[in-house]
Amino acid sequence: MCIVCPSWLSFILYNPIRKAFTDRNKVLKESGIAHGSVVLEVGAGNGFFTEVLAKRARKVYAVELQGGMVKKLKKRVAHFGDRVTILQCDIAACGIEDNSADACLMYYSFHEVKNKAVAAGSISGALKKGGLLSIYEPSIEVNKKEMRKTAEMFENIGFRKEAERHGLFTRFVRLRKIAA
Repeated sequence: MCIVCPSWLSFILYNPIRKAFTDRNKVLKESGIAHGSVVLEVGAGNGFFTEVLAKRARKVYAVELQGGMVKKLKKRVAHFGDRVTILQCDIAACGIEDNSADACLMYYSFHEVKNKAVAAGSISGALKKGGLLSIYEPSIEVNKKEMRKTAEMFENIGFRKEAERHGLFTRFVRLRKIAA
């Protein structure tokens, strides 16, 4: 079952408790997001990760489907200027420029994507060869088998798995694009 957080409940995505329990800089480090990277963030929501990405990255392409979330995201990242480009679209149909991103971060979002195969192709196209893809999913919604299936889908289109973790609350996989 997929639970999409509606924009009117976005305060649960960005609050002091979540900030205290989520080490965002650790997530960026684990995801291999270096200073000066160009990052594709899929499922930006109201900007919980977008703002720390913008502090570190040279450029962030923040993809978000929900208009209400986009409105909140724009307010949160306005002071970053053109370092953040917000794309209100489904990642499967965004039309992001090929080979434009060094890394892609999907934090608790890929399980919500309807057409995963097409979305995976879009993400693959946007990432440069050697680029990193980090997928974090909630353990309560995505079991090990589903996470393995997601990783295999990306492996089948030219990615190699580099890291994997199955925790109490979060499942994580990092893959590197090896095919052009």
